[in-house]
Amino acid sequence: MMDSIAKMSNGEQPKVTTEPHVVKEEVIASGKWVKLEKTTYVDPVGNTRIWETVKRTTRQLGTQADGVGIIALLKRTLHKDCVVMVKQFRPPMGSYSLEFPAGLIDEGETAEVAALRELKEETGYKGEVVGVTPVTCLDPGLSNCTTQIVMVNINGDDPENIHPTQQLGEGEFVEVILLPLDEFQGKIDELMKKDKIIVDAKVYIYAMGMVQAFFKPRELPVLKP
Repeated sequence: MMDSIAKMSNGEQPKVTTEPHVVKEEVIASGKWVKLEKTTYVDPVGNTRIWETVKRTTRQLGTQADGVGIIALLKRTLHKDCVVMVKQFRPPMGSYSLEFPAGLIDEGETAEVAALRELKEETGYKGEVVGVTPVTCLDPGLSNCTTQIVMVNINGDDPENIHPTQQLGEGEFVEVILLPLDEFQGKIDELMKKDKIIVDAKVYIYAMGMVQAFFKPRELPVLKP
């Protein structure tokens, strides 16, 4: 990665003189799932710089997205609507994380097809796609990894969804957690304190948005350090 462009002595940013662009990409190291590249690029003032970039090796031809994240709402008679979450150990973090169900897009799949497949595999639930986002980036300062978020409704009264059975692959250990939609952020905070669990940023931003949707603008909560 690269440090930011230094400000001028008067505190102003240097004047943009050119369109920033990538000159070349060189592979430094490559594994089964990811590779590290040295990216040479030209910055907005014409300087040539180097960036260290992580890329997946699994992106399918014909798609701009590496994978999908799934916001799945479980709807059941006489029950609160719940968000279907997954908890799993993430080696890079060295701890358990709370995430939306997610996975890579396989060859020949659309985001919608991949989402329903991953939801069934990780949670056992069968759902219906009700919305898909455009392709969005995940961590643009580190990687070119991209995702599409797929919104799914689950009919919890469907016999197939009353006792869902996961279809996990070898080496996959996923715990399904149902969190009431109207208590979503509060339940997440409880899990963070009780279980010392790491929460995916997308999950917490969604939780904040759900809370703020119920407030008038002048009553929006202010985060405290």
